[in-house]
Amino acid sequence: MGNTMVELLSKLTTSASEITPDILILQFRVVNAFMVSNPNKKSEWFLIDTGLENSADYILKMAEKRFGEKTRPQAIILTHGHFDHVGSLIKLSNYWDVPVYAHESELPYITGKKDYPVGDPSVGGGMVAQMSPTFPHTSIDIGYRANSLPSDQSIPGMHGWKWIPTPGHTEGHVALFREQDRIMIPGDAFTTLKQESLMSVMTQDEQISGPPAYLTTDWKAAERSVNLLRDLNPMLVLPSHGQPMKGDELSRHLDLLTNYFEEIAVPEQGRFVDQS
Repeated sequence: MGNTMVELLSKLTTSASEITPDILILQFRVVNAFMVSNPNKKSEWFLIDTGLENSADYILKMAEKRFGEKTRPQAIILTHGHFDHVGSLIKLSNYWDVPVYAHESELPYITGKKDYPVGDPSVGGGMVAQMSPTFPHTSIDIGYRANSLPSDQSIPGMHGWKWIPTPGHTEGHVALFREQDRIMIPGDAFTTLKQESLMSVMTQDEQISGPPAYLTTDWKAAERSVNLLRDLNPMLVLPSHGQPMKGDELSRHLDLLTNYFEEIAVPEQGRFVDQS
């Protein structure tokens, strides 16, 4: 039931906005995906995450609207393999016949070899957390299209961007960062709303928070990852959950999160809280 509700909400409230001339954000209310193009050659573009299972048609529609008929990305880049980031991955990677890149620790989850833990409602925080045990957690299998991100932290073809290891939410979670203008796509390393709360998800009320608690498995690693991202001093953040945030407001919120991570992000109880 929970996943059905999430899919329904995402379909009712889909939108797209140009953040910069080379970045389009696709907002499915419960999660975001991104189209990032080469600033010098718009026809060369990449899809960052794929939303939910019912997101594929909208992604294909926006790709043709932005880049022309029969367009396809150079590759699909994953921040991690949770259901709301790979929901349309099989359909899109098959349709476009393009490579998919993820951290090597995430590959088992997209090649049918390993399942994620079931969502943990005991972390509390709202209805989304309560519904989390019903969210898909079994692996998908995209076969030979799955590739490991290069060890030098480059992203094949995405000139100027690098991937940042940010474990905690998942073992192989990564963020993306472009140093030239300090634009960051943090994935679920941190969010700009309280993802555990359905009200926060629906209103998109801005507040920087930690990773979605009901699926986070290592809180110490998650805290280190947030500190690492803060130290990169991003000027614009494009989160997977919530609205973009920039400038002084972003700096203040990130400082608050890193200084009070335990109080803001870590739940009082949960299956993985005591293990961290």
